[in-house]
Amino acid sequence: MDVKMEQRVKKYWTQRSHDFGTVRKNELENEMGQRWLREIERFLPEGKRLNILDVGTGTGFFAVLLAQQGHRAEGIDLTPAMLEEARILAKQRNLEITFREMDAQNLDYPNDSFDVVISRNLTWTLPDPERAYAEWFRVLKPGGVLLNFDAAYAAHVRSHSSQNRKVAPDSPYGHVGMTDALQQENDDITLSMDIGQSRPEWDRQVLKRIGFAGCQTDTQVGQRLLGELDLTTAPMFGIFARK
Repeated sequence: MDVKMEQRVKKYWTQRSHDFGTVRKNELENEMGQRWLREIERFLPEGKRLNILDVGTGTGFFAVLLAQQGHRAEGIDLTPAMLEEARILAKQRNLEITFREMDAQNLDYPNDSFDVVISRNLTWTLPDPERAYAEWFRVLKPGGVLLNFDAAYAAHVRSHSSQNRKVAPDSPYGHVGMTDALQQENDDITLSMDIGQSRPEWDRQVLKRIGFAGCQTDTQVGQRLLGELDLTTAPMFGIFARK
């Protein structure tokens, strides 16, 4: 991501951070949050406290969700305002979670640092997602688990669908507090970030090439987790792999 675009993205998410945090808080307190936990725990080793890195944590949803289960969670994001919302969310739940400003494609961690790397709605925004995947592989411990959830959001913008563009303040998913100007900026950024790959098959091939094993993809995960809120023009998919 060039510097100009990086600043544009930070500005957009700074404006959206509080409303975005509200939606993620709703999601934690909704049955949807429990569905997420059940989905994730299918892939985690049982009976141990895990070191988990939430990449592109935003306002801290995964980090908080998993820290509440007793794991040691850490979250990184590019936007300081989002991280502040994450810290507030963690403090409200009396959770000790480290949140750091960091580029998902250039992690400031030693090799073999984490048992789990988890991410959501991030890889589609990255200029070099293959580099990001390689970094996530590097910081995972041998046998560590990668979980990534994403969608082809540029396809949704190109469809001109209005699904989830404006939802109620108590919604667990979708866009709260969107103005026409913010929606236009969202669409412009989304289209400029389109990585244009056949996903998630592209991801599976990249992960295998990097060295991940047991790579699985799931194109139905959005329906299970989000139900009718899953975008019909850009359904969420899940990716699982092991180092």
